[in-house]
Amino acid sequence: MRYPPSILEEIRARLPISAVVGQRVRLAKAGREWRGLSPFNAEKTPSFYVNDQKQFYHCFSSGKHGDIFSFVIETEGLSFPEAVERLAHEAGVALPKLTEETVEREKKRAGLGEALEMAAAFFEVQLKSAKGREARAYLQGRDLGSDVIARFRLGYAPGERYALRDHLAEKGVSADVMIEAGLLVSGEDIAVPYDRFRDRVIFPIQDAKGRVIAFGGRALAKDVQAKYLNSPETPVFHKGATLYNLNRARKAAHDAGTIFVVEGYVDCIALDRAGLANVVAPLGTALTEDQLGLIWRIAPEPILCFDGDKAGLRAAHRALDLAVPMIAAGKTLRFAFLPEGLDPDDLLRSRGAEALREALARPRPLVDVLFEREIGRAPLETPEQRADVEKRLFGTVARIADDDLKRHYRDAMSERLRALFRPQRERTPYREGNRGARGPGNRRGGLGFGGGFGAGMPLVASEGLRRNALFRPASVLQPREAALVLAAVHHPELIETEAEAIAELVLASPEARTIRGALLDLAARGEGGDLAGLLVGRGFAEPLHALELAAKTEGWTQPGKVFSRVLTAWREASHLHERQSFLHSEIEAVAREVAEDGGEERFERLKALVRRREAQLDPENGLGE
Repeated sequence: MRYPPSILEEIRARLPISAVVGQRVRLAKAGREWRGLSPFNAEKTPSFYVNDQKQFYHCFSSGKHGDIFSFVIETEGLSFPEAVERLAHEAGVALPKLTEETVEREKKRAGLGEALEMAAAFFEVQLKSAKGREARAYLQGRDLGSDVIARFRLGYAPGERYALRDHLAEKGVSADVMIEAGLLVSGEDIAVPYDRFRDRVIFPIQDAKGRVIAFGGRALAKDVQAKYLNSPETPVFHKGATLYNLNRARKAAHDAGTIFVVEGYVDCIALDRAGLANVVAPLGTALTEDQLGLIWRIAPEPILCFDGDKAGLRAAHRALDLAVPMIAAGKTLRFAFLPEGLDPDDLLRSRGAEALREALARPRPLVDVLFEREIGRAPLETPEQRADVEKRLFGTVARIADDDLKRHYRDAMSERLRALFRPQRERTPYREGNRGARGPGNRRGGLGFGGGFGAGMPLVASEGLRRNALFRPASVLQPREAALVLAAVHHPELIETEAEAIAELVLASPEARTIRGALLDLAARGEGGDLAGLLVGRGFAEPLHALELAAKTEGWTQPGKVFSRVLTAWREASHLHERQSFLHSEIEAVAREVAEDGGEERFERLKALVRRREAQLDPENGLGE
């Protein structure tokens, strides 16, 4: 055996067949495959197909079929060893020298595989035995029936310290092989190696060809420190380069044109139960570069699924940062966030398969998630804060290696920032992505959006939804707004020191705007003294009285207060009012988006903004913050 199978598999994994074939054949995308003119026969109509997911080529004109090694042999006239050496160099794989040690190592790998397969069979039997009663109850409580147990080869590791060791020893497996396979715990301070997995539900981990290479175990006892436990790194198992369920997901992903990535074994099984067999999961750690490379070889735009809570958002952001330097045209990520902090298994068991599939049906593009992460990290009220968000956004975009894509991302971020920072009177509602007319809110049992479902037909809010309090502005005459204007009536010095700030106040109520205009007009005419009396004498008694009523809780505005304290209070109040005005603008923009285009995510954002506004307007919060 000149080259061990493990080396050949690593070369195949690192080199998509389209990249190898594409060096000699001009390929064009044809659905989920690549197509080109046959390199074996002269032809005018392409009949040569390449499939990256299955890692093979097929030529209909000649009947030839094979992998990267056979292609190089056929087209370049190389021997098999020469083909392996050339492709290994291209893939960056170091070839081992053929020595007795190499041969022995391959025999050992085969021995490890046999031991792991026997262990998997042992765990399956134990689950069905009397010892596995509690494990079966746990699986039944998760709605995992016998068909799922058989499909994923779930098992049970008994609680005894040496159950697996003694079973394998009876079948002639040495302790050294068990230790190297990660089945036993050993060490200098451990006199007798013992079973790594004890009293745990077992999830076998298989390689791309379906061979058992490791195990994951879920503890049944509540007081166990490690709830989930994986096999250690071994000659056949590398955690950061392996994906759970990869062997079953590849064909399903090819058929579906995409693949889902979830966070754990049970979530992976949940999607499979919901009819989404095209799903994989990393093994108890954050997604790695090697795993992402594996996923991209299966599908160009995988959908990463995360719980809809803070932990899920952090995990999504870690995956985003990992992917950004590697994304390119036809190679990116999409993100699906589940509602109310539920994980896929929770959602499946509480609401059913249809609800889970529906929650995953509208994933967010990477560009949206990146933009929203950065603008959500800090307030955007000052030029400095806005400059900071621009710096963070374009700093992340700069990490994209693909120059063409980097340029498009810069354009996209610039356009979104302009829409976000544009003054309200010039702003048009921002449209997320290119979702078409059918937005996330348009589904049965959704938010009640009316309108047609045809392409290009905008969705509008139903009349019932338009009457919802979320679509109505806050009570127009708020105490803080009234106080800011009334203070200038009772303390004319404010007009002298803060005239520009008073003129630039964003005022919602017509009463406040009327009195502010009258005050500025009096100041321009040089009239002073009793401003309240002057205003009443000029016909402004009614709006002035409205201000007095609204600001009665704001004692600092009344006549006779020390001006320095009034000035300090006014500046603080105006700062808070500016923040509130920005929030009002955001609410109005999002409300228009919801009314016009719908979308559950927009509606949830609208509710969150309204809650923030209500908190700011709460009189028990002092000045409203």
